[in-house]
Amino acid sequence: MDRVSEQTQTPASRISRRIGSIAESATLAVDARAKALKAEGRPVIGFGAGEPDFPTPDYIVDVAAAATHDPVNHRYSPAGGLPALKAAIVAKTRRDSGYAVEPAQVLVTNGGKQAVYNTFATLLDPGDEVILPTPYWTTYPEAIRLAGGVPVEVFAGADAAYLVSVDQLEAARTEKTKVLLFCSPSNPTGAVYPPEQVEAIGRWALEHGIWVVTDEIYEHLLYDGAQAPSMPVVVPELADTCVVLNGVAKTYAMTGWRVGWMIGPKDVIKAATNLQSHATSNVANVSQRAAVAALEGPLDAVDQMRAAFDRRRKLIVEMLNGIEGVHCPVPQGAFYAYPSVEGVLGKEIRGQRPRTSAELAALILDEVEVAVVPGEAFGPSGYLRLSYALGDEDIQEGVGRIQKLLGEAR
Repeated sequence: MDRVSEQTQTPASRISRRIGSIAESATLAVDARAKALKAEGRPVIGFGAGEPDFPTPDYIVDVAAAATHDPVNHRYSPAGGLPALKAAIVAKTRRDSGYAVEPAQVLVTNGGKQAVYNTFATLLDPGDEVILPTPYWTTYPEAIRLAGGVPVEVFAGADAAYLVSVDQLEAARTEKTKVLLFCSPSNPTGAVYPPEQVEAIGRWALEHGIWVVTDEIYEHLLYDGAQAPSMPVVVPELADTCVVLNGVAKTYAMTGWRVGWMIGPKDVIKAATNLQSHATSNVANVSQRAAVAALEGPLDAVDQMRAAFDRRRKLIVEMLNGIEGVHCPVPQGAFYAYPSVEGVLGKEIRGQRPRTSAELAALILDEVEVAVVPGEAFGPSGYLRLSYALGDEDIQEGVGRIQKLLGEAR
């Protein structure tokens, strides 16, 4: 290419349409901005990242430290995962959800996000539609589009406790529908589908020959006696058209270790393994050894973290619901609160009238140095997501600042 054509080429043409259309992860962007402001010495409190504030339990770290000295972990290993980790995932899946699978049905991935992408890339052809209950985790629609699919949003708001109905799903179904994405407990809302609704949705998918991709990453973070059964357990006939996504990140405070997995029919897992063999090859062996220790070890540390999350959950919901114009359903899982702020939008706050939740989130950060994620990252405007996976004092201070600011709304 000559110098003239280099200079006249537009930036848009330098990036493929496929990659250029991807939106930045809003949750990571908010977290990065909060950390940058903290680094400047500003007293920012960040509710953006879905990341436990606890360290990875010592017994897991000790196994990983020992693994660094074993030369076997310094080499390539099978792209689909270490046999020991696959076996641990099989045993853990039977123990925790009652779902019996084989190692050949498991692919170990570089975190949950790669499991999401691998799954959609393996299942979708261009133009295939994926029904996406909304609010959704911000990565789902981007992974669907990257795979050539079309996300079809089905929205359930705060008045429906963020739970979509079978009737809504049926109304969204077309001849192009291939997959339903299902996530319970939910990111971003913390909503948990009751067992009878899980079964009803699974029966609907089975009846219409629709694949189900079910994300169970928050399975251990449940409160108030809520249950989150695995869909292929309550609807066993669905197993041949179902992919289960999971990982160690949230349960064991291992977000940085990057170990997730997908469980599905053998032909799907084989195809996804082929994809991963060219994309990344194996997950880091030391991380895989750590994941084996996590899955085979006790759940005591998990129980302690859940107790702390439960306490924080009650605190943040009470404080948010104490703000006029804000309505926050009580989340039964995960570690997120998802209040509706529609009653605040359009009111004057310190000389501004935010019309969208994105504008309100920006105002909150600018005026009281609290970082939250606006609803636009997860679907319609009018909502905020706050992670309560941070210290009790930070929750008290951060939401207290929001209370004071929004209390000025006129």
